[in-house]
Amino acid sequence: MRLDKFLKVSRLIKRRTLAKEVSDQGRIELNGKEAKASSTVKVGDELTLRLGQRKVTVRIERIQETTRKEEAAEMYTIVKEEKVSYSDEGL
Repeated sequence: MRLDKFLKVSRLIKRRTLAKEVSDQGRIELNGKEAKASSTVKVGDELTLRLGQRKVTVRIERIQETTRKEEAAEMYTIVKEEKVSYSDEGL
């Protein structure tokens, strides 16, 4: 499944266009490497997302084409979540 679609279906990011923008800005890593919106994700992959002042690392547990809101969180497990300051980013 494409990265941008996974982010939308899992509700990590609400809209697919926003998921594409975030990945195009280089704010998403797939297994430690910068990921594009078209990158293919599979079960067991780790995603690191920089969203605002948060850095969230999740492991993909399940791939589904569609899901209900209540089941979306079952598609991934949060491995690590941390607050990032601008000094950590080298800005």
